[in-house]
Amino acid sequence: MQTAPSADYGYLRELVFSLSQNVLDPARDYLFETRLSSLLRNHGMSRVDELVRSLRVAKNPALENAVAEAMTINETSFFRDVRPFDLLRTELLPRLIEARRLTRRLRFWSAACATGQEAYSLAMLVLEHFPLLGGWNLRIEGTDLCGRVVERAASGRYHRLEINRGLPARFIVRYFDRAGEDWTVKPAVRSLCSFRQANLCSSSLPFHHSLDRFDVILLRNVMLYFAQQTRRALLARVHRLLAPDGILFLGASEQPADPALWTPILAGGTAFYKKTEPRG
Repeated sequence: MQTAPSADYGYLRELVFSLSQNVLDPARDYLFETRLSSLLRNHGMSRVDELVRSLRVAKNPALENAVAEAMTINETSFFRDVRPFDLLRTELLPRLIEARRLTRRLRFWSAACATGQEAYSLAMLVLEHFPLLGGWNLRIEGTDLCGRVVERAASGRYHRLEINRGLPARFIVRYFDRAGEDWTVKPAVRSLCSFRQANLCSSSLPFHHSLDRFDVILLRNVMLYFAQQTRRALLARVHRLLAPDGILFLGASEQPADPALWTPILAGGTAFYKKTEPRG
């Protein structure tokens, strides 16, 4: 495969950073060739340098966004790293349910939801272990930068190989309908979840701070390729969206950029974070 000049890769790295804040390592420039291959074919191109020439000649926001989306990592699976889910089941959700017994309202946010497995895992956890929430106002929001994966998440349709990653057999039977080699999430699960496209690094997120306070936010394995300043800005927005007694989960190798805003709590072989209100 013919590779593009290094200047073209540099142009694409800057483009991706400007749209998604993902910092791409020049040592991994080869990924442009593989991850952009479908996009190139769809636009009648065969090489990355053709794409860069096109973008330099005329601004094309749709094509630029497509490049940024293609370079976004969308790795996920059902109940990925099961420890946060176990901790929610055994300790954290029972406490929140008791605290919300009068309002009977719970909100979850799966940030960078990819193809939706994390959000649907939360829904199955609730249905399986907390039937008393059946009459509650309960909502699980999933957002992702990539419109293509958001559409897949909303469809709730997964291949057999995806279903076999992380799901107990009883969950497959109870919460999915088979359609050939694919499995579709049952309506009872899908009705708890909604998905939309959103850029976590934009100046505003698609939620209203006073109306959409979240009780649980999962922002896991999202910030690995963000610059420190980007992490700090994102977590400040997350801080405003989290309920005063809410819970934040990050990835196992991630930590808040501004420790003054967050109190880490170790439990169940993992860590979660509570809000620390800044001192006036």
